[in-house]
Amino acid sequence: FGAGGNRSAHSGAGVNAKKLEETDELKHSKVDKSLSKAIMQARTAKKLTQKDLATAINEKPQVIAEYESGKAIPNPQIISKMERKLGVKLPRPGKKPAASKKASAGGTAGRAGGPPRAGARGSGPPKRK
Repeated sequence: FGAGGNRSAHSGAGVNAKKLEETDELKHSKVDKSLSKAIMQARTAKKLTQKDLATAINEKPQVIAEYESGKAIPNPQIISKMERKLGVKLPRPGKKPAASKKASAGGTAGRAGGPPRAGARGSGPPKRK
């Protein structure tokens, strides 16, 4: 009876599929029109084809095409690679400039505030003399 099969792992697939259809709010954020336009303008200004830009940032030409057509799901890493290659700042999706979190100016680098440890030299065994 179903020995060696994967039946038990996939028995509830019909139920889960229906649940996904009911909630249509699960939409991925697509690339903004301003971003796709900015990429296109910067690329044409540098006289690069989609393929040239793609090979320069180690991505597939299809990825560039998706970004320019507005079909891609925005990936900050890819966007920053394009920024560096094209030499322009691209409009980032879902990022508000005012909400940038700066590192706290406290003197304790890498440690939460609190009393200093005994012999706070660093982690690990003591240095040899």
